[in-house]
Amino acid sequence: MLDYARWKYVLVLLVTVVGLLFAAPNFFGEDQALQVARKDRAAITEEARATVEAFLRSKQVKFTRSDVDDGRLTVRFPGVAEQLLARDAVNEGLSATYVSALTRASRAPEFFRTLGLRPMALGLDLRGGLYLLYQVDVKGAVSQLLDSYEQDFRRALTAQKLPFNDITSVALQGGEVNGLRISFPDGADVQGAKVALQKAVADLAYTVTEVGGMRYIEAAMSPAQVRKREDDSIQQNIVTLRNRVNELGVSEPTVTRQGVDRVAVQLPGVQNSAEVKDILGKVATLEFRLTDTQNSVAEAVQRGRAPLGSKLYYDRQQRPTLLKREVIATGDQLVDATSGAGQDGPSVSVRLDARAGEEMLRTTRANVGRPMAVVFIEKKRETTEVNGQKVDHDTTTQQVISQATIRGVFSNQFSITGLTQTEARELALLMRSGQLAAPLFIVEERAIGPSLGEASIAMGVNALLIGMGGVFLFMILYYRVFGVVASIVLLANVVLLTALLSMFHSVLSLPGIAGILLTVGMAVDANVLIYERIREELRNKVSPQAAIRAGFEKAFSAIADSNVTTAIAGVVLWALGTGAIRGFAIVLTLGILTSMFTALMGSRALITLMYGGKRKPAQLLI
Repeated sequence: MLDYARWKYVLVLLVTVVGLLFAAPNFFGEDQALQVARKDRAAITEEARATVEAFLRSKQVKFTRSDVDDGRLTVRFPGVAEQLLARDAVNEGLSATYVSALTRASRAPEFFRTLGLRPMALGLDLRGGLYLLYQVDVKGAVSQLLDSYEQDFRRALTAQKLPFNDITSVALQGGEVNGLRISFPDGADVQGAKVALQKAVADLAYTVTEVGGMRYIEAAMSPAQVRKREDDSIQQNIVTLRNRVNELGVSEPTVTRQGVDRVAVQLPGVQNSAEVKDILGKVATLEFRLTDTQNSVAEAVQRGRAPLGSKLYYDRQQRPTLLKREVIATGDQLVDATSGAGQDGPSVSVRLDARAGEEMLRTTRANVGRPMAVVFIEKKRETTEVNGQKVDHDTTTQQVISQATIRGVFSNQFSITGLTQTEARELALLMRSGQLAAPLFIVEERAIGPSLGEASIAMGVNALLIGMGGVFLFMILYYRVFGVVASIVLLANVVLLTALLSMFHSVLSLPGIAGILLTVGMAVDANVLIYERIREELRNKVSPQAAIRAGFEKAFSAIADSNVTTAIAGVVLWALGTGAIRGFAIVLTLGILTSMFTALMGSRALITLMYGGKRKPAQLLI
């Protein structure tokens, strides 16, 4: 008797239902839409939603409906013309409060969004997106390295109790800033200071000079060191940009180096997103400093300069405060950061590396009861108009974002408080993704339209339908009823593959469509092997039920061997490939899994339902 375990029927049914559920959002299509978010990163409220809708109506912009999802407003439009009109209106009339981004929104019912089910993402070649070309300020990378050397020098001289006046960045060779100059008071042990500095940073060239009766130590980087730092900064920026776009949830971003000092970023599905650009290019770091409680802040403000050993800062309410010049730890010494909520409100939990942890432990042990501040430093390039011409200039903003009293001794793990929930989330994202080694400036921004993508999708879908139709016709004509079963299984295979791509948030690109077409062709092979085995058994005068059983059992080894070898190649391409190669490998590997499941279990379940149990078929329509 031909039978099949009940749990296998349940498994096939369950996988099919779940697959249909995850694949369903892909079959409803998409609307042209505009995503609107607040500039302060706060969530869009129903009141804000009503304000945006009323504004669009006042501008006579037609829209179908709007939804609030994950704190952002998505407004849907009947066509591209209305979408572009709405974008221009929002950017012109609401730019003080909101940022907008062109996007496309699924037409799937609210039920699917409530369950977190979304259609598969489309690549830049299919959906369009944002192309950004950044110029890396490699000279700024050298300045950042010199800043870190300056802090090392301050710590080394302070630890050895060697007095010094100041440390400044100077151009020691070739007219470009490539070194530090340390000035000393009269009677200072300059030679002892030189030894201490060499121990702190060994790979610089140190010379003792005297200018105007004052003695200095100059520490210079060699030209080779400068070039290496510039090259390393570009590589580090590429890694940081990749981390940031991954943190933002942009699917399958591409970050590559172009030329000597440029980095290209491709963001599928993102168009004109000011929020994404703001996060990607933000050159920001943190500094932890002790508060100067001995000198008068009011006197420093009145004089316009801070006393020796301190520096004047302002917090977010523009209140002045004095901080010590010595930096306890910096942003590039952070290992991890996560946002959360504590007893004092939103916070960011910070973990430092071992070196910074030791310095934090030493500082907190000696300063319990004294306040410590967190300074947020951001560098950006602004464009102003001078004499009718646009001029770019670099600005640095240094702001105290948190100031709290040291209640106890701690080292490399602690929390930053005094932030809003949005500020804590964004700060944690920037800290987790890493610090940019050099400032980035956009030199080219191009929104890639979806027209090519729509044509490619249409051609891909048509090719898939025509190919499947041809396979279905051949299988039905050649294998009759069993050909109908093969066609049903093949259709289920495509549905399950679509579900997996949606479930794993994989990106479908043109090579991915080629992978689907290849999977369809390969999926038929398993059915052909099984059916030919069944035919062979029938020619040997075996009963129909025994022929079915033998056909599946004897064909299994051949099916497994061929698919496993292909899967190995697919997994290697998936793991080591990038871009188009990886997109093709993902679809190919997942397609092998779905085709084996549908051919071996799906076909067996359907055929057993038709010919198994107590039935005694006289012949098989194969």
